[in-house]
Amino acid sequence: MGDRKVMAVLSGESVFPPPIWVMRQAGRYLPEYRATRAEAGGFLDLCYTPKLATEVTLQPIRRYGFDAAILFSDILVIPDALGRKVAFQEGEGPVLEPLDFSRVGDLDPSTIHDRLGPVYEAVEMIRAALPSETTFLGFCGAPWTVATYMVAGRGTADQGPARKAALRDPVAFGTLIDVLVEASIAYLARQLSCGADAVQIFDTWAGILDEYEFARWVIAPTARIVAGVRAIHPGAKIIGFPKGSQALLARYVVETGVDAVGIDWTMPHAFAREHIQSKVAVQGNLDPMRVVVGGTALDEGVDRVLEGLGNGRLIFNLGHGITPDADPANMTRLVERVRAAKR
Repeated sequence: MGDRKVMAVLSGESVFPPPIWVMRQAGRYLPEYRATRAEAGGFLDLCYTPKLATEVTLQPIRRYGFDAAILFSDILVIPDALGRKVAFQEGEGPVLEPLDFSRVGDLDPSTIHDRLGPVYEAVEMIRAALPSETTFLGFCGAPWTVATYMVAGRGTADQGPARKAALRDPVAFGTLIDVLVEASIAYLARQLSCGADAVQIFDTWAGILDEYEFARWVIAPTARIVAGVRAIHPGAKIIGFPKGSQALLARYVVETGVDAVGIDWTMPHAFAREHIQSKVAVQGNLDPMRVVVGGTALDEGVDRVLEGLGNGRLIFNLGHGITPDADPANMTRLVERVRAAKR
Protein backbone atom coordinates (compact mmCIF):
# COMPACT_ATOMS: atom_id res chain seq x y z
CA MET A 1 0.00 0.00 0.00
CA GLY A 2 2.99 2.33 0.01
CA ASP A 3 2.95 5.20 2.48
CA ARG A 4 -0.81 5.60 2.90
CA LYS A 5 -1.00 7.80 5.96
CA VAL A 6 -4.74 7.47 6.45
CA MET A 7 -4.37 3.69 6.59
CA ALA A 8 -1.55 4.08 9.12
CA VAL A 9 -3.84 6.08 11.41
CA LEU A 10 -6.67 3.58 10.95
CA SER A 11 -4.20 0.87 11.92
CA GLY A 12 -3.39 2.55 15.23
CA GLU A 13 -0.54 4.97 14.49
CA SER A 14 -0.40 8.63 15.43
CA VAL A 15 0.90 10.74 12.53
CA PHE A 16 1.78 14.45 12.67
CA PRO A 17 1.02 16.53 10.75
CA PRO A 18 -2.10 14.39 10.40
CA PRO A 19 -3.30 13.11 7.04
CA ILE A 20 -6.14 15.13 5.55
CA TRP A 21 -9.15 14.66 3.34
CA VAL A 22 -12.52 16.43 3.33
CA MET A 23 -16.07 15.13 3.18
CA ARG A 24 -17.70 16.17 -0.12
CA GLN A 25 -14.27 17.16 -1.39
CA ALA A 26 -15.51 16.45 -4.91
CA GLY A 27 -18.45 18.79 -5.24
CA ARG A 28 -20.10 22.00 -6.31
CA TYR A 29 -17.51 24.35 -4.82
CA LEU A 30 -15.08 23.21 -7.55
CA PRO A 31 -15.51 24.65 -11.07
CA GLU A 32 -14.13 21.45 -12.61
CA TYR A 33 -16.81 19.45 -10.82
CA ARG A 34 -19.56 21.74 -12.12
CA ALA A 35 -18.27 21.27 -15.66
CA THR A 36 -18.26 17.49 -15.35
CA ARG A 37 -21.70 17.49 -13.73
CA ALA A 38 -23.04 19.49 -16.69
CA GLU A 39 -21.54 16.95 -19.06
CA ALA A 40 -23.25 14.09 -17.23
CA GLY A 41 -26.71 15.62 -17.14
CA GLY A 42 -28.51 14.08 -14.17
CA PHE A 43 -26.84 13.46 -10.83
CA LEU A 44 -27.44 9.70 -10.88
CA ASP A 45 -26.07 9.63 -14.43
CA LEU A 46 -22.87 11.07 -13.00
CA CYS A 47 -22.80 8.41 -10.25
CA TYR A 48 -23.43 5.59 -12.72
CA THR A 49 -21.01 6.66 -15.47
CA PRO A 50 -17.67 5.14 -14.40
CA LYS A 51 -15.50 7.48 -16.47
CA LEU A 52 -17.18 10.60 -15.07
CA ALA A 53 -17.40 9.29 -11.49
CA THR A 54 -13.68 8.56 -11.71
CA GLU A 55 -12.95 12.03 -13.02
CA VAL A 56 -14.78 13.86 -10.24
CA THR A 57 -13.23 11.59 -7.59
CA LEU A 58 -9.77 12.49 -8.87
CA GLN A 59 -10.36 16.24 -9.25
CA PRO A 60 -9.70 17.24 -5.62
CA ILE A 61 -6.71 14.89 -5.48
CA ARG A 62 -5.15 16.69 -8.44
CA ARG A 63 -5.94 20.12 -7.03
CA TYR A 64 -5.08 19.62 -3.35
CA GLY A 65 -3.15 16.37 -3.04
CA PHE A 66 -5.39 15.06 -0.26
CA ASP A 67 -4.20 11.94 1.55
CA ALA A 68 -7.43 10.12 0.73
CA ALA A 69 -9.89 10.01 -2.12
CA ILE A 70 -13.48 9.02 -1.48
CA LEU A 71 -15.63 7.36 -4.10
CA PHE A 72 -17.96 9.80 -5.81
CA SER A 73 -21.44 8.38 -5.40
CA ASP A 74 -24.43 8.90 -3.10
CA ILE A 75 -25.93 7.13 -0.11
CA LEU A 76 -29.21 6.69 -2.00
CA VAL A 77 -27.83 4.35 -4.64
CA ILE A 78 -28.81 1.54 -2.25
CA PRO A 79 -32.57 2.23 -2.35
CA ASP A 80 -32.19 2.85 -6.08
CA ALA A 81 -30.54 -0.56 -6.44
CA LEU A 82 -33.35 -2.07 -4.37
CA GLY A 83 -35.79 -0.95 -7.04
CA ARG A 84 -37.10 2.23 -5.40
CA LYS A 85 -37.41 5.21 -7.71
CA VAL A 86 -34.85 7.87 -6.79
CA ALA A 87 -34.51 11.26 -8.48
CA PHE A 88 -32.42 14.33 -7.69
CA GLN A 89 -34.17 17.63 -8.36
CA GLU A 90 -32.05 20.75 -8.70
CA GLY A 91 -32.50 22.94 -5.65
CA GLU A 92 -34.67 20.38 -3.84
CA GLY A 93 -32.42 17.39 -3.25
CA PRO A 94 -33.43 13.75 -3.52
CA VAL A 95 -37.01 12.62 -4.07
CA LEU A 96 -37.89 8.96 -3.57
CA GLU A 97 -40.89 6.81 -4.33
CA PRO A 98 -43.07 6.58 -1.19
CA LEU A 99 -42.47 3.39 0.77
CA ASP A 100 -45.31 0.94 1.41
CA PHE A 101 -44.38 -0.85 4.63
CA SER A 102 -46.65 -3.75 3.78
CA ARG A 103 -44.29 -4.53 0.88
CA VAL A 104 -40.94 -4.08 2.60
CA GLY A 105 -40.49 -7.85 2.49
CA ASP A 106 -40.40 -7.62 -1.32
CA LEU A 107 -37.12 -5.71 -1.23
CA ASP A 108 -34.35 -8.11 -2.21
CA PRO A 109 -30.82 -7.05 -1.20
CA SER A 110 -29.29 -9.93 -3.18
CA THR A 111 -30.12 -8.10 -6.43
CA ILE A 112 -28.28 -4.82 -5.79
CA HIS A 113 -25.09 -5.75 -7.62
CA ASP A 114 -26.87 -5.71 -10.99
CA ARG A 115 -27.67 -2.01 -10.66
CA LEU A 116 -24.41 -1.11 -8.93
CA GLY A 117 -22.07 -2.63 -11.51
CA PRO A 118 -21.03 0.82 -12.85
CA VAL A 119 -20.08 1.89 -9.31
CA TYR A 120 -17.79 -1.12 -8.92
CA GLU A 121 -16.26 -0.40 -12.31
CA ALA A 122 -15.56 3.15 -11.15
CA VAL A 123 -13.91 1.82 -7.98
CA GLU A 124 -11.51 -0.25 -10.08
CA MET A 125 -10.76 2.69 -12.37
CA ILE A 126 -10.18 5.11 -9.50
CA ARG A 127 -7.80 2.82 -7.64
CA ALA A 128 -5.78 2.28 -10.82
CA ALA A 129 -5.52 6.04 -11.38
CA LEU A 130 -4.73 7.18 -7.83
CA PRO A 131 -1.19 7.83 -6.62
CA SER A 132 0.11 4.85 -4.67
CA GLU A 133 0.30 6.87 -1.43
CA THR A 134 -3.36 7.95 -1.59
CA THR A 135 -5.84 5.99 0.49
CA PHE A 136 -9.06 5.16 -1.34
CA LEU A 137 -12.25 5.20 0.70
CA GLY A 138 -15.51 3.57 -0.27
CA PHE A 139 -18.71 4.32 1.62
CA CYS A 140 -22.37 3.71 2.20
CA GLY A 141 -25.18 5.42 4.03
CA ALA A 142 -26.04 3.90 7.40
CA PRO A 143 -29.36 2.00 7.51
CA TRP A 144 -31.04 4.53 9.81
CA THR A 145 -30.18 7.52 7.63
CA VAL A 146 -31.06 5.76 4.37
CA ALA A 147 -34.34 4.62 5.92
CA THR A 148 -35.27 8.19 6.85
CA TYR A 149 -35.24 9.16 3.18
CA MET A 150 -37.03 6.01 2.09
CA VAL A 151 -39.85 6.57 4.58
CA ALA A 152 -40.32 10.31 4.05
CA GLY A 153 -39.59 10.31 0.33
CA ARG A 154 -37.22 13.25 0.85
CA GLY A 155 -35.20 14.94 3.55
CA THR A 156 -37.18 16.82 6.19
CA ALA A 157 -36.21 19.18 8.99
CA ASP A 158 -36.29 16.51 11.70
CA GLN A 159 -36.93 13.30 9.72
CA GLY A 160 -40.17 13.01 11.69
CA PRO A 161 -41.82 10.48 9.34
CA ALA A 162 -39.14 7.86 10.01
CA ARG A 163 -39.08 8.56 13.74
CA LYS A 164 -42.84 8.08 13.89
CA ALA A 165 -42.68 4.92 11.79
CA ALA A 166 -39.98 3.41 14.00
CA LEU A 167 -42.00 4.11 17.16
CA ARG A 168 -45.39 3.06 15.79
CA ASP A 169 -44.33 -0.18 14.14
CA PRO A 170 -40.81 -1.19 15.17
CA VAL A 171 -41.27 -4.66 13.70
CA ALA A 172 -41.97 -3.40 10.18
CA PHE A 173 -39.32 -0.71 10.52
CA GLY A 174 -36.88 -3.36 11.71
CA THR A 175 -37.55 -5.38 8.56
CA LEU A 176 -36.52 -2.38 6.47
CA ILE A 177 -33.37 -1.94 8.57
CA ASP A 178 -32.54 -5.64 8.12
CA VAL A 179 -32.75 -5.27 4.34
CA LEU A 180 -30.50 -2.20 4.43
CA VAL A 181 -27.97 -3.93 6.70
CA GLU A 182 -27.68 -6.87 4.32
CA ALA A 183 -27.44 -4.60 1.28
CA SER A 184 -24.82 -2.41 2.97
CA ILE A 185 -22.64 -5.39 3.84
CA ALA A 186 -22.73 -6.63 0.26
CA TYR A 187 -22.10 -3.14 -1.14
CA LEU A 188 -19.16 -2.29 1.10
CA ALA A 189 -17.57 -5.72 0.73
CA ARG A 190 -17.71 -5.43 -3.06
CA GLN A 191 -16.11 -1.98 -2.94
CA LEU A 192 -13.25 -3.44 -0.90
CA SER A 193 -12.91 -6.32 -3.34
CA CYS A 194 -12.71 -3.87 -6.25
CA GLY A 195 -9.94 -1.73 -4.76
CA ALA A 196 -11.13 0.43 -1.86
CA ASP A 197 -8.67 0.47 1.06
CA ALA A 198 -11.24 1.27 3.74
CA VAL A 199 -14.88 2.30 3.96
CA GLN A 200 -16.96 4.87 5.80
CA ILE A 201 -20.54 4.54 7.04
CA PHE A 202 -22.36 7.88 6.95
CA ASP A 203 -25.16 8.27 9.51
CA THR A 204 -26.10 11.89 8.95
CA TRP A 205 -29.33 11.72 10.98
CA ALA A 206 -28.07 9.70 13.96
CA GLY A 207 -28.16 12.73 16.25
CA ILE A 208 -31.94 13.13 16.19
CA LEU A 209 -32.62 9.93 18.17
CA ASP A 210 -32.86 9.45 21.92
CA GLU A 211 -30.38 7.08 23.55
CA TYR A 212 -32.67 4.04 23.34
CA GLU A 213 -33.59 4.49 19.67
CA PHE A 214 -29.96 5.36 18.94
CA ALA A 215 -28.89 2.00 20.37
CA ARG A 216 -31.55 0.18 18.36
CA TRP A 217 -31.36 1.89 14.98
CA VAL A 218 -27.80 3.26 14.86
CA ILE A 219 -25.47 1.16 17.02
CA ALA A 220 -26.93 -2.30 16.46
CA PRO A 221 -27.22 -2.10 12.65
CA THR A 222 -23.76 -0.56 12.34
CA ALA A 223 -22.26 -3.32 14.49
CA ARG A 224 -23.87 -5.89 12.21
CA ILE A 225 -22.45 -4.20 9.13
CA VAL A 226 -18.95 -4.05 10.63
CA ALA A 227 -19.10 -7.73 11.57
CA GLY A 228 -20.56 -8.70 8.21
CA VAL A 229 -17.95 -6.85 6.19
CA ARG A 230 -15.13 -8.31 8.28
CA ALA A 231 -16.54 -11.81 7.83
CA ILE A 232 -15.80 -11.29 4.11
CA HIS A 233 -12.70 -9.09 4.49
CA PRO A 234 -11.02 -9.88 7.82
CA GLY A 235 -9.36 -6.82 9.29
CA ALA A 236 -11.23 -4.39 7.05
CA LYS A 237 -10.81 -0.79 8.22
CA ILE A 238 -14.12 0.96 8.80
CA ILE A 239 -14.90 4.56 9.76
CA GLY A 240 -18.24 5.45 11.34
CA PHE A 241 -19.79 8.88 11.24
CA PRO A 242 -22.93 9.13 13.38
CA LYS A 243 -23.29 12.89 13.10
CA GLY A 244 -24.56 14.74 16.15
CA SER A 245 -24.33 11.76 18.50
CA GLN A 246 -22.34 13.66 21.16
CA ALA A 247 -21.98 11.65 24.40
CA LEU A 248 -23.59 8.61 22.74
CA LEU A 249 -20.55 8.38 20.48
CA ALA A 250 -18.54 6.72 23.27
CA ARG A 251 -20.98 3.79 23.38
CA TYR A 252 -21.08 3.68 19.57
CA VAL A 253 -17.29 3.26 19.47
CA VAL A 254 -17.27 0.41 21.98
CA GLU A 255 -20.22 -1.52 20.58
CA THR A 256 -19.77 -1.16 16.80
CA GLY A 257 -16.09 -2.09 16.49
CA VAL A 258 -15.23 0.69 14.04
CA ASP A 259 -11.59 1.75 13.63
CA ALA A 260 -12.31 5.48 13.59
CA VAL A 261 -15.20 7.90 13.99
CA GLY A 262 -15.95 11.20 12.40
CA ILE A 263 -16.79 13.93 14.90
CA ASP A 264 -18.81 17.00 13.96
CA TRP A 265 -17.73 20.54 14.81
CA THR A 266 -19.90 20.73 17.93
CA MET A 267 -17.93 17.97 19.67
CA PRO A 268 -15.67 19.40 22.42
CA HIS A 269 -12.06 18.38 21.95
CA ALA A 270 -11.60 17.51 25.62
CA PHE A 271 -14.48 15.02 25.47
CA ALA A 272 -13.20 13.58 22.20
CA ARG A 273 -9.69 13.12 23.59
CA GLU A 274 -10.80 11.43 26.79
CA HIS A 275 -13.70 9.28 25.65
CA ILE A 276 -13.15 8.68 21.93
CA GLN A 277 -9.57 9.21 20.81
CA SER A 278 -8.32 7.08 23.68
CA LYS A 279 -10.07 4.12 22.00
CA VAL A 280 -10.05 4.78 18.23
CA ALA A 281 -8.86 7.30 15.70
CA VAL A 282 -10.94 10.43 15.27
CA GLN A 283 -11.70 12.27 12.06
CA GLY A 284 -12.67 15.93 11.92
CA ASN A 285 -13.76 18.34 13.14
CA LEU A 286 -13.35 21.79 11.59
CA ASP A 287 -16.58 23.77 11.19
CA PRO A 288 -17.26 23.90 7.40
CA MET A 289 -18.32 27.53 7.78
CA ARG A 290 -14.70 28.45 8.48
CA VAL A 291 -13.80 27.27 4.97
CA VAL A 292 -16.45 29.63 3.63
CA VAL A 293 -15.25 32.63 5.67
CA GLY A 294 -11.52 31.94 5.29
CA GLY A 295 -8.86 34.23 6.71
CA THR A 296 -8.23 34.36 10.44
CA ALA A 297 -11.37 32.34 11.20
CA LEU A 298 -10.05 29.48 9.10
CA ASP A 299 -6.53 29.66 10.53
CA GLU A 300 -7.77 29.69 14.12
CA GLY A 301 -10.10 26.77 13.50
CA VAL A 302 -7.34 24.66 11.93
CA ASP A 303 -4.96 25.44 14.78
CA ARG A 304 -7.52 24.56 17.43
CA VAL A 305 -8.22 21.15 15.89
CA LEU A 306 -4.50 20.43 15.69
CA GLU A 307 -3.93 21.60 19.28
CA GLY A 308 -6.95 19.77 20.62
CA LEU A 309 -6.59 16.46 18.80
CA GLY A 310 -3.18 16.41 17.10
CA ASN A 311 -1.36 14.52 19.85
CA GLY A 312 -3.44 11.40 19.21
CA ARG A 313 -4.74 9.43 16.28
CA LEU A 314 -6.24 12.08 14.00
CA ILE A 315 -7.37 12.29 10.40
CA PHE A 316 -7.92 15.98 9.72
CA ASN A 317 -11.31 16.64 8.15
CA LEU A 318 -14.31 18.89 8.46
CA GLY A 319 -17.11 18.27 10.93
CA HIS A 320 -19.41 17.65 7.95
CA GLY A 321 -19.21 18.13 4.19
CA ILE A 322 -17.74 21.19 2.55
CA THR A 323 -20.51 23.50 1.35
CA PRO A 324 -21.03 24.73 -2.23
CA ASP A 325 -20.28 28.35 -1.25
CA ALA A 326 -16.75 27.55 -0.04
CA ASP A 327 -13.91 29.26 -1.88
CA PRO A 328 -11.48 26.70 -3.38
CA ALA A 329 -8.64 29.03 -2.42
CA ASN A 330 -9.62 28.63 1.24
CA MET A 331 -9.22 24.89 0.91
CA THR A 332 -5.72 25.43 -0.46
CA ARG A 333 -4.97 27.57 2.59
CA LEU A 334 -6.39 24.88 4.91
CA VAL A 335 -4.28 22.10 3.41
CA GLU A 336 -1.12 24.19 3.49
CA ARG A 337 -1.67 25.15 7.13
CA VAL A 338 -2.26 21.54 8.23
CA ARG A 339 0.81 20.30 6.38
CA ALA A 340 3.04 23.06 7.75
CA ALA A 341 1.99 22.43 11.33
CA LYS A 342 4.63 21.64 13.94
CA ARG A 343 4.15 20.28 17.43
